[in-house]
Amino acid sequence: MVNCMKEQVFFGEGMAMVKRDYPDLYEAIVALNEAAYTGKVLDYRTQKLIAMGINAAASDERATKKQMISAIKEFGVTKDEIVDVLRVVLLTSGMPPFTKGMKILGEVMEK
Repeated sequence: MVNCMKEQVFFGEGMAMVKRDYPDLYEAIVALNEAAYTGKVLDYRTQKLIAMGINAAASDERATKKQMISAIKEFGVTKDEIVDVLRVVLLTSGMPPFTKGMKILGEVMEK
């Protein structure tokens, strides 16, 4: 799964190589990103919160942290809103991803 933001900032560590060595594949991923983040029904802020929850549920620390930072900077998402997302992670994915998400949130809020 490629974790990305609407503005073509991709969180997957291999994306720099894809962009450099496989520009056709990179452009296809950019097009998919644009098709997914349309804001037609769910606004981009809501989609960002969903993406954060998916990354947290997958225990992807790097992507979860980047999603949290981005959501706070771009949309002013609050700590309590992120905790609400993590509550759903707890319910659907269990204690380990939840506690990892809470740890990441603590680190993000300290900065």
